[in-house]
Amino acid sequence: MGSRRRAVFLDRDGVLNVDRGYVGEIGRFELYPEAAPALAALRRAGFLLILCTNQSGIARGRFGLGDFWRLSAHMQRLLARDHAELDAIYLCPHHPEAEVPEFKQDCPCRKPRPGMFLKALGDFGLDPRDCLAIGDRIRDLEAAKNAGICQGLLVRPSVPAELGAFPGQLAFGGLLEAAAAILEGDIASWDQA
Repeated sequence: MGSRRRAVFLDRDGVLNVDRGYVGEIGRFELYPEAAPALAALRRAGFLLILCTNQSGIARGRFGLGDFWRLSAHMQRLLARDHAELDAIYLCPHHPEAEVPEFKQDCPCRKPRPGMFLKALGDFGLDPRDCLAIGDRIRDLEAAKNAGICQGLLVRPSVPAELGAFPGQLAFGGLLEAAAAILEGDIASWDQA
């Protein structure tokens, strides 16, 4: 019997790239310099890399689904230079107060709900106990925990007041620091942290 597959679930804005608010155009996208090396190290260690991102800018009419996928392809090209591509990208384009009618809904995929995580777990046949999540907001950690993910790591919190506000939360200065902790085995599950 083969070894169990492990995965790291990642938020995008504020974790992989600078969060400029509603980043939907390539010209506004700036990958953190540490992102590719951190992801490449996780990939070499055998982790799947899965992006789960709320993109309410689509629902608000700031950019379209096509813009999101063009930007995602650009991001993947940048990450590929370091063999750090994402294995999958899941997005929630919905918002309960959307201006674009087709995206106006309070859906199960919008974090802190676990829909994107549950879909990815099923798509890849993953055991959530073998997975971790990295985000910059408490809602990222809540979604991970709601999906049964082993542990969530907060990096570069976009809302400083959220630091320490979630039981068992681990916080890091950036993605490279969080990846190093994962690779060193310094991450305990929610109930052990």
